[in-house]
Amino acid sequence: MSEFQQVVKEGAQSVGRKLKRLLLWLFGVAIVAGLLFIWVCGWTYSDGTRAGELIKVSTKGVVFKTYEGQLNLGGFSSSDSGVVGNTWDFSTTKKAVYQRLQELEGHKVKLTYRQRYKPLPWQGKTEYFIDEVKVLD
Repeated sequence: MSEFQQVVKEGAQSVGRKLKRLLLWLFGVAIVAGLLFIWVCGWTYSDGTRAGELIKVSTKGVVFKTYEGQLNLGGFSSSDSGVVGNTWDFSTTKKAVYQRLQELEGHKVKLTYRQRYKPLPWQGKTEYFIDEVKVLD
């Protein structure tokens, strides 16, 4: 093997090692960033209660089935298409809460919720997650 071929071979090996290190470093950064994103998504932004008539409870999703609901807060609001009812959409991750909501559909309820920064696809479609249900009737 000539000296030129030897230099080219060593250079290619050096570049290969550096590229491998770079790719492993980028992969590690992507994993850490993903875990950090999931952790931040779990933070509670606000919490509180809302009261109204429970008008809808369902499971939604093709891949991830989530528990979703809708509460009529009363009154009306205007939109481009006219006047619409003042409704509030929410989710829950707890099956016991979902079953209780199914029993109380059509009743006046008070819902205790937590608002998250960003829901993950398997958690729910909204930022609002119900923890507790109380009947007001």
